Amino acid sequence: MDYKDSLNLPKTNFKMKANLKDKEPLTLKEWRKMDLEKKVRKEKSEMPKFLLHDGPPYANGEIHMGHALNKVLKDIVIKYKTMSGHNVPYVPGWDTHGLPIEHKVTTELGEKAKHMTKLEIRKLCKKYALKHVEKQKKGFERLGIRGEWDNPYITLDPVYESGVLETLKSLVETGNVYRNKKPIYWCTECQTALAEAEVEYHDHSSPSIYVKFPFEDKNTYIIIWTTTPWTLPANVAIALHRSFDYVKVEVEGEKWIMAEALVEKVMKIAGKEKYEIVERFKGKDLENKSAKHPFIDRESKIVLADYVTLEDGTGCVHTAPGHGADDYITGLKNKLPVLSPVDYKGEFTEEAGKYEGLKIWEGNKVIIEDLKNSGYLVALQNIEHSYPHCWRCKNPIIFRATEQWFISVDHNGLREKVLDEIDKVQWIPEWGEKRFKGMVQDKPDWCISRQRAWGIPIPAIKCDECGEITLTVEQMNHFIDIVKKEGTDSWFEKDIKELIPEGFKCPKCGGTHFTKEEDILDVWIDSGASWESVVNSREALNKYPVDLYLEGSDQHRGWFQSSMFLSVGKNGVAPYKSVLTHGFIKDEEGEKMSKSKGNGISPNDIIEKDGADLLRLWVASSDYRGDIRISFEILKQQSEVYRKFRNTLRFLLGNISDFDPNNDYVEFNDLYEIDKWAMIRLNDLIEKVTGFYENYEFYRVHHLLNNFCTTDMSSIYLDIIKDRIYTEGKKSKLRRSAQTVMYEIAMALTKMMAPILTFTAEEIYKYLPESARKYDTIQLEEWPKLNINKDENLIQKWNLILSVRDDVTKALEEKRREKFIGNSLEAKVIIEPKNEEIKEALLSTDPYLLSDVFITSQIEINNVEKGFEGEKVKVAVVKAEGEKCERCWKIDPKTGEDEQHEGTCPRCAAVLRGEREN
Repeated sequence: MDYKDSLNLPKTNFKMKANLKDKEPLTLKEWRKMDLEKKVRKEKSEMPKFLLHDGPPYANGEIHMGHALNKVLKDIVIKYKTMSGHNVPYVPGWDTHGLPIEHKVTTELGEKAKHMTKLEIRKLCKKYALKHVEKQKKGFERLGIRGEWDNPYITLDPVYESGVLETLKSLVETGNVYRNKKPIYWCTECQTALAEAEVEYHDHSSPSIYVKFPFEDKNTYIIIWTTTPWTLPANVAIALHRSFDYVKVEVEGEKWIMAEALVEKVMKIAGKEKYEIVERFKGKDLENKSAKHPFIDRESKIVLADYVTLEDGTGCVHTAPGHGADDYITGLKNKLPVLSPVDYKGEFTEEAGKYEGLKIWEGNKVIIEDLKNSGYLVALQNIEHSYPHCWRCKNPIIFRATEQWFISVDHNGLREKVLDEIDKVQWIPEWGEKRFKGMVQDKPDWCISRQRAWGIPIPAIKCDECGEITLTVEQMNHFIDIVKKEGTDSWFEKDIKELIPEGFKCPKCGGTHFTKEEDILDVWIDSGASWESVVNSREALNKYPVDLYLEGSDQHRGWFQSSMFLSVGKNGVAPYKSVLTHGFIKDEEGEKMSKSKGNGISPNDIIEKDGADLLRLWVASSDYRGDIRISFEILKQQSEVYRKFRNTLRFLLGNISDFDPNNDYVEFNDLYEIDKWAMIRLNDLIEKVTGFYENYEFYRVHHLLNNFCTTDMSSIYLDIIKDRIYTEGKKSKLRRSAQTVMYEIAMALTKMMAPILTFTAEEIYKYLPESARKYDTIQLEEWPKLNINKDENLIQKWNLILSVRDDVTKALEEKRREKFIGNSLEAKVIIEPKNEEIKEALLSTDPYLLSDVFITSQIEINNVEKGFEGEKVKVAVVKAEGEKCERCWKIDPKTGEDEQHEGTCPRCAAVLRGEREN
């Protein structure tokens, strides 16, 4: 007889096949229709505020995997904090000024760009930036990121720009902003100054030359070493170390001066086998003497410097204050002239004499040839070394002394204040603090001016009468008022008279005629002032310092640092309470991803194939503290994890389809013991998962949820209760007890998954019991919390029983391999406990429920002469006594005795008669 229709089989419309790539866009439409962000803000408005401030990605190109990693991590934080009882406004932002956009626009314009005004180029840059903001916005929304997408912050917005200028003004007021001629990083291709954060180091081949500088007596020379021959026209000094031993070495009728420790090395490079040391002295003995420049009619002063080392070269360091940071400081100390005979294009100027008009890299070859011909070249090699390159165009850069604007990092004790604030910040991972602190300690004064068109102008003016360049608080206040209404294009549109306060006079000469300066601000000032332009300017945010900055570890020297210096400079406090950094995306082999290598993966590739939730699951699975690997093979592993999550929830939903928590819920104290055990396990899971979310350890959340679904649920609890939920009375306590636990597990798992699997959790939420759904989105639900008493005796008892289950399972598997049984319901197990504690645990449990634990038809606690020797028990597996029930498939000696329901065991017959509904 067919009893299938009498079973309580799972019923749910929640599909096993996810079909995320088609379903997710429909969910996004629902969120837009309900105005999700506004809805969440309104519902949580009275909750304590948690503020994660978005670091603005650059508005240039499609979103990439680095973007996806960063935004998903932020979204996990936002959604967890919201559900755990916080008001979490999230305003995404974009960095829209700067060289990359201008470079792209001018490259597309070609020669035409040279004949356009800065204002015309700015208009095109703005159009380009806004186009890419919209493009990236769609990409981020497709990832399921929740935020104020209709009201993001954009650094080209006039209100934002005025906030940046307000921040700069505060540092002008304190005297931290100054203008000076000093060597700074300069890109000759992009033709602009660069800040330290815009410099990358790559391997580079340079000529390594040893050069003779004539000194005092005839045929006596100081030997210098340099890898930048093009800087020799700017040489004004030679630096020695005060304490080093120097020698005069006789070589083929000449006397060469160098550090004694480097003589052998230099002679080998120069190919000189016969030489003799004829005199010794200390570096300090030559101080203030002079050598002669080898090809310019100029003296080269002997000075002392502590940075001279004995690692390479000769111990006599070629010094050009116009082309090096250390050289510049030495020049200030010794009142040396600052020469920089190189223009913005990297070509020698008239000051370089015969080399005028040559590109410096070509100049290297010509200068070396001239030195060779004049007899001043001692040796030439090519060396591979780490050399600074432009972050944008990837070309080698130079140090070049030019007039620039700087922020002094030491004036008013700014650096020390920043170092004090670093100690107050929580750094995640902890090593970030040491790294960040080291960068701050070594930071030179910040070059904040750029010689480009696309950016916020520095509103400085030049007096036509005396040439003085000024930037005052009075000027800035006037310009800020204009910017609030008209934006920074006004600097390039308006006449100078409109841009300065009425009656303004030159502070130096009293002149009243001025010319606009046209330098723009470093974009790190733009983004670094976002705490002022966004957080302190929007009433809905207005929490400063903010709770969290979350970006890639490269931002230790970028946004984290610029934000810190500007915030401390203006307000004396760090702009953030915590800083979390993640690593970079690598391929499966740990190689950096790039188009040229063909190993790049786009977020869109993943979304179009498997949906955004799979990508989000991969993010959550990754230990972001280091670099993170991705490949389609790695994603395939995550798809298996996803399938397990989905199937577990589908099983739970299917088996609580007739469960109404308002009427059918069984209180904890009334649950059956195994159900209590499962509830306690769930409570432990919630506590651990919550802790890991709080500590931003999402990979541990991923591991715990996956392990709970595969082990605690599928392999243990759900396996044990299947017979009870399918075959017991529909409304029986036996079934409702298990359903209560399944309901709690389904609710808790869905909520705990929601920050990660944002689309899937939203889909599951619709299939949970209607009376349990308080809202029309899971994102408004409260974080799960169970109010249960942990019964340690019960936990210990059931841990023992489950360890016995392991022994029984092994014994059954052994008999299955021997083909003694087909499946475990054909068996009866006789168990001999190995101690009284185990025996008591087994005897105190209902044999009916115990047989479900072991998934057998019958169980007996007795002595076992011959059987499987387990860790906790000895097990004999014998054939179950009786016939197989046609309804539940268990074997029972009394199967078939019920005349009304043929072929059923007594339990099933009672269910069919309606006698087991209590």
